[in-house]
Amino acid sequence: MKHLSIIFICFTLIFCAQSRAETILAVGDDNGALELAHWLYYTPAKKADSIDSVKDLHSRSWQRLTPAYNNRIGVEAFWVKFSIYNAKKIPIDRILSLANPHIDLIHLYHMVNGEMNDRVIMGESLPFSQRPIINNHFIYPFQLEPGDLHTFYLKIETEGSASLPLSLSSPKTFAKNIESSSLTNGFQLGALTAIGLFSLFIAISSRSFSYSYYSGYVLSVTLLVATLHGFAFRFLWPQWPLLQKYMIPFLIPSAIFFVLLFTEKVLQLKYHNLGMLRLCRYGAAFAVILALVTPFLNYSLSLYINIITVLIVTTLLMVMAIIQAFKGHKLAKLYTLAWSGMLIGSFVTSAMYLGLIELPVSYLTPLMLGLLFEIIFMAAVLAIRYNDERIAKLKTQQEAVIQAQRSRETRVHALRIEAQSNENLEQMVQERTLELEVALRELNEANQKLTEKATIDGLTGVKNRAAFDKRLLAEGRLSRRQQTPMALLMLDIDNFKSINDNYGHLAGDQTLRLIAQILKEQLKRPGDLVSRFGGEEFAIILPNTGEEGAMQVAELIRQTISELSIRWKESSISLTISIGVSAEIIDTEQDPTQLLDQADKALYRAKNEGRNRVMVYTESL
Repeated sequence: MKHLSIIFICFTLIFCAQSRAETILAVGDDNGALELAHWLYYTPAKKADSIDSVKDLHSRSWQRLTPAYNNRIGVEAFWVKFSIYNAKKIPIDRILSLANPHIDLIHLYHMVNGEMNDRVIMGESLPFSQRPIINNHFIYPFQLEPGDLHTFYLKIETEGSASLPLSLSSPKTFAKNIESSSLTNGFQLGALTAIGLFSLFIAISSRSFSYSYYSGYVLSVTLLVATLHGFAFRFLWPQWPLLQKYMIPFLIPSAIFFVLLFTEKVLQLKYHNLGMLRLCRYGAAFAVILALVTPFLNYSLSLYINIITVLIVTTLLMVMAIIQAFKGHKLAKLYTLAWSGMLIGSFVTSAMYLGLIELPVSYLTPLMLGLLFEIIFMAAVLAIRYNDERIAKLKTQQEAVIQAQRSRETRVHALRIEAQSNENLEQMVQERTLELEVALRELNEANQKLTEKATIDGLTGVKNRAAFDKRLLAEGRLSRRQQTPMALLMLDIDNFKSINDNYGHLAGDQTLRLIAQILKEQLKRPGDLVSRFGGEEFAIILPNTGEEGAMQVAELIRQTISELSIRWKESSISLTISIGVSAEIIDTEQDPTQLLDQADKALYRAKNEGRNRVMVYTESL
């Protein structure tokens, strides 16, 4: 009976191959991976919507699947089928893999000798836990019995890329390939994350906008790469497929936003080319708008817009860098070299997504290579700029030392003149002595002013960040020694950017000075300290103050400023502030820094809950 079945299957294969002109794949006992591109046939879903109607389609309704049909974005739903059989006399285990993690919905029907064997629904639009095997790709394991004909029907529905890199492999080969790709992708994501966090730490410690923008760019790209490879969906938001759908159109403009601002800083366009500066800022504003409107656009349309935007921005930045390089800007030359890799990689990947070119590699491979090349060289550009700034600072310090030496030499010379003149004319000695005393007094006053200026913020007249950090440590030690509470207030002017945008930076400066003056007036005790923390943020240290007292001070400050109205030219500017409060008794050396972090978290909460309010840090924040 088994022999008759095998003869029947062979006859069926021959008949099917002749009548349908289809190529059926004969699977042996090899352990390698086999790409199925040459055995795939397709038909549009509008011809048949159900599996029963698809099975009844005439062979002329099926055509060989070529990249020209489906390697695009926004392809209408279509069916794909292929047939395989086991030519050996032993059962063979195989794994079907679809290495495109961004297919929205896949209906897989597994037929054995014309009878339904299994049905599986997979896709990016479903929670990750619903996949047959937990993997970034879509995996379906099955077993081939000797002589059985297996036919697979896949209904593909997606708004993104409809590329179908289907492969058939043994479990051993599949595990080996997955391990290799995971190692490669993990190394790449780890390197990007390390560079992004390293740049972020440098930005925090040096308060450098260049490193801040570069860190934002690298971290955005890192999350984008993780999303493209399916890692983000698997590990970060596996139960939110809707979020997965909109992350790519959101992350692309985010990366564009940061890279445009980074380019503005690293090429120093503020000093070299105001036209390019405005172009970068307009582009950054467009990126923000694109990121915000993405959820309201058709997914395919948003992908097309983002891809075209990437092509335009990469080309624009390359042209700007080349122009600056020809003008002799040292960093622009390195920037041009670094950006060339990104330009080539993004062009090739975008062209493949748009169906303009076909290459025997993954869509992401050119982009990943160009991205890695670009990020490494950009890090070198930042390092060179940081070194140049350090050298300039050292030069300034050396000039100050030379000036001080000259001042000392002048004093010595004056003393010598005094000694020599003392032997001849007492009156002249007295006059010289008087002049020297005046010079010394002025020098002492200048030194005192310089010392005071080093701790004062030049714009607002309150203490600066350096004085705040020093005072925070000192008050922390005092609180720990005396076991008395210490409070910290973090204040931020609400919507300060709109003041600068609507009334100009002079109005913003006047606002900062007025706020600083009010803060100084509200602090009655000599030990209280108000300082400008950075930008539109202020910080207040209240020694020997508990949470209730700190809240009273904070609420008084908030109410005073909310009732304030600034007159600027013919306009009236209303102000509000948000305040984060944290108070406790310091127990360790690290607690003052922790207190600052808690106040900052409370401020962040106050901002999120509507601004113009005081928020006290609690463990739930």
